[in-house]
Amino acid sequence: MGIKPEMEMMKMTLPSHRVLKGVEAAPQRSLFYALGLTEEELSRPLVGIVSAHSEIVPGHMHLDKIAEAAKAGVRMAGGTPIMFPTIGVCDGIAMGHIGMKYSLASRELIVDSIETMALSHCFDALVLIPNCDKIVPGMLMAAARLNIPSILVSGGPMLAGRSEGGEHTSLSTTFEAVGARKADMISDTDLTCVEQSACPGCGSCSGMFTANSMNCLSEAIGMALPGNGSIPAVASARIRLAKKAGMAVMKLLEENIRPRDILTPKAFENALRVDMALGCSSNSVLHLLAIANEAQVPVDLSVVNRISESTPNLCRLSPAGPHHMQDLYEAGGVAVVMKELSKKNLLNLSLKTVTGHTVGENIADAVNKNHNIIRDIETPYSQSGGIAVLYGNLAEKGCVVKRSAVDEKMLVYMGRAMVFDCEEDSIAAIYAGKVRPGNVVVIRYEGPKGGPGMREMLSPTSALAGMGLDKDVALITDGRFSGATRGAAIGHVAPEAAEGGTIALVQDGDEISVDIPSGKLTLNVSDDELARRRAGWSAPEPNVKTGWLNRYQRMVSSASEGAVLK
Repeated sequence: MGIKPEMEMMKMTLPSHRVLKGVEAAPQRSLFYALGLTEEELSRPLVGIVSAHSEIVPGHMHLDKIAEAAKAGVRMAGGTPIMFPTIGVCDGIAMGHIGMKYSLASRELIVDSIETMALSHCFDALVLIPNCDKIVPGMLMAAARLNIPSILVSGGPMLAGRSEGGEHTSLSTTFEAVGARKADMISDTDLTCVEQSACPGCGSCSGMFTANSMNCLSEAIGMALPGNGSIPAVASARIRLAKKAGMAVMKLLEENIRPRDILTPKAFENALRVDMALGCSSNSVLHLLAIANEAQVPVDLSVVNRISESTPNLCRLSPAGPHHMQDLYEAGGVAVVMKELSKKNLLNLSLKTVTGHTVGENIADAVNKNHNIIRDIETPYSQSGGIAVLYGNLAEKGCVVKRSAVDEKMLVYMGRAMVFDCEEDSIAAIYAGKVRPGNVVVIRYEGPKGGPGMREMLSPTSALAGMGLDKDVALITDGRFSGATRGAAIGHVAPEAAEGGTIALVQDGDEISVDIPSGKLTLNVSDDELARRRAGWSAPEPNVKTGWLNRYQRMVSSASEGAVLK
């Protein structure tokens, strides 16, 4: 790696010197000795190994092994690694109940906790080890906020499961199976077979859901080594990658390359290009806005739409298609997607990355091994990206849809509103068979403030898909959708209902027009009628009045700004 000799490294002025050097640091040194560290270890840079390992999140159950590998890499390159933990919510387990209110909000806790630990203990550099939905962006936000040399290495994707018929399955299969069972389309035995086979082991759930989207984009934006997005959790290559990440962070420290040197406006454009080409989760937009906010880079929804309009969609991984993350890995991974984009000069190739090389150098040797998994740039699935931002009187500040997961006949759609003021009521109506073809299910007061926490709506969208209604019913919400959602599911509506957005004024039977190719979402109600309804509207009482969610509700910004705390 070309790391400087230890004595050369120690000529650098490092944050850890505040607690390791001089007479005044004797009390701090005594506590480091209490940890079992030696004089030799305290003569080297201190590298924080930030691990989200836990026994409740399948994507994180093996991160202890990733952390040990990263520590080995740091030691090999002359540093002293010290692990500290952070939290992580399993969105699948939290789905459909109060737990989902905490999911997005936990992103901010993760950022704050890493800031607290890193600055309190004077770490010189960080290796960030996440894997699942809010933990990846939370750690990238922390890196951008702290701006000390940092690298991210995730735990990798789960392998897909297998159905009795031999088809690949994943977590989204189980959610859709619930809808199929409620409609008596499958038996209890069928449901049991699905739930016991869909998630075969450790790793982030196997489709292009939010976790894998963000792990791929960490690579595309330059904050993770090539392979981070797609190497399976169970592969030995994942352990080797973690060791290399530990060595690489020492090189970043030596050369004083910091996250904001990498997280530039052009790097965010690269990430958005790859986002659109891969067909990532709609949540990626929310998280990229939040990371950009911490990096002090101006990115808004207009940038997202500009990039999407000129970026071909090259991949259709689950839920948009039959392929899974292991297929992407075997085809060559994110580097191949980036190389395809570079053929039409759609990437900035000269940017710095954590490898010590440029983007162009990182992808120079990438080879597409399966053109069915990663389409050539000349023959994309579509000429525009996998995500679209819509505007209109129902979403003046914008809303987001995963276009690549929408059936062609639903790209332009008109239907009658069925309005629900919470997710639970919508699920009950769907399971009861009250939602019919031609409806637009509107779920409101589920935004960042209204939820609070902007819950994901995987349960209602999966129920509709499981019942075969995803090609005949649209769903609109000021909440979010899981990356596992498919169908005409439009989320992040802003302004949200709790802030008096037009979505708060929709009534049962109103006509709503969706035009995804034109980027429009329209409530077909006159301005005079909307003004009359607004005059009778009042803000609801907060539905959480205690605990830190109450504070979050008061401080969180709009989804159009990344739902960051102000």
